[in-house]
Amino acid sequence: MSIDKTSTPPEDNVVENPEAARGSDVAVDPRLLVREQGLAGYVTEFKRKIKAGDLGSMPVVIGLVIIWIIFQSLNSNFLTAGNLSDISVAMVGTGMIAVGIVFVLLLGEIDLSVGSLSGVAGATFAVLNITHGMNEVLAFVLAILTGTVAGAIQGFFFAKIGVPAFAVTLAGLLFWNGFMLKILGDNGTINLNSDGLVAKLTSYYFSDVAAAYGLAVAVTVLYFLSAFFGNKRREAAGVPSKPLSETILRTVLLAVVSFAVAIVFNQYKGLPLAVVIFVGVLVVTDFVLRRTAYGRKVFALGGSVEASRRAGINVDMVRISVFAISGTFAALGGLFIASKIASANQGAGGGDLLMNAIAAAVIGGTSLFGGRGRTWNALLGVLVIVSIQYGLALEGIASPVQYMITGGVLLATVVIDAVTRKTQKTAGRA
Repeated sequence: MSIDKTSTPPEDNVVENPEAARGSDVAVDPRLLVREQGLAGYVTEFKRKIKAGDLGSMPVVIGLVIIWIIFQSLNSNFLTAGNLSDISVAMVGTGMIAVGIVFVLLLGEIDLSVGSLSGVAGATFAVLNITHGMNEVLAFVLAILTGTVAGAIQGFFFAKIGVPAFAVTLAGLLFWNGFMLKILGDNGTINLNSDGLVAKLTSYYFSDVAAAYGLAVAVTVLYFLSAFFGNKRREAAGVPSKPLSETILRTVLLAVVSFAVAIVFNQYKGLPLAVVIFVGVLVVTDFVLRRTAYGRKVFALGGSVEASRRAGINVDMVRISVFAISGTFAALGGLFIASKIASANQGAGGGDLLMNAIAAAVIGGTSLFGGRGRTWNALLGVLVIVSIQYGLALEGIASPVQYMITGGVLLATVVIDAVTRKTQKTAGRA
């Protein structure tokens, strides 16, 4: 069925005769090529991916490297430990919102209300905790639940009533923004406790150098064990698996990046709590999308709604749950943003927040057409956007230019996405 082709990554397709398929446009399992040809197999598979338009995260990674080189050449302070640490903390709020957007984009839909919902969450926490004296933890949970409930309500109108997602979330953008202004009251600004729970989300750092190195070790070991035992399960099931050499190579590369980041953090204030939480969210959400039945349903729905329905998937429930997830992460991102400015105010959730969150997901590699993407794309995309913002700020360049450059990067990404889809269709992989 077509749902199987959508929900199963191309690398899981088994080709019994890779030698015969190598010269055609048929997708060849890279693990079979590597086993038979070693390094030559990697080269063959890389050429096939380029020809088929399967670029993955390569364009955004190359783009990020170019951006960093340019800004470092303009200002030697750009790649300092302090600036990179500040970038990593500043990106978490928008990044959290972008994670929820990834779920929605996988369905081929859009959520325009996430900016307003992020503002509602910050305002809800401030009113409950500061104005009414509610316990911080309880106020924090209720603030997140406001996003969950709001997202589920919008998902209901989309899935059950049939209102287009664009229309219902556009209405949500206006409604929830008005709701935020209402609960903030005439004053319009509520300052948060500088020593409180929310304030510490972005202000707390693990100063012990062992914390950053420990996280690097944990991420590396977790990746290796996941890949190693995943390959063992594939071997036991009689399907192709990645060779141990490839797993080791990927683990070494990840270790190099992880420890480099740890060194940078330890040269400044230490490991930011915000980064720890963000990485944890990315690991969990990636596991949900790639390793659970629910995740496969989300990908299947993004590929073909009718095929998913015929396969017995509860389409309405998946749609409602995805918008609830989007609302949840919008609220969580809003609390991180409130933490960064140490207050909840009438401007929260406005400005370019919505566009940056959507742009982060798309720039990172999530397709606007549905069915392709990972939550890690949010990390790459928001890193690009915040790097541009900080780089231009160091040069004293005004916001209008920042908007234009970010818009240009977004357009280039969408063009690449569209061209990639056309190429894949030509190669018979879409």
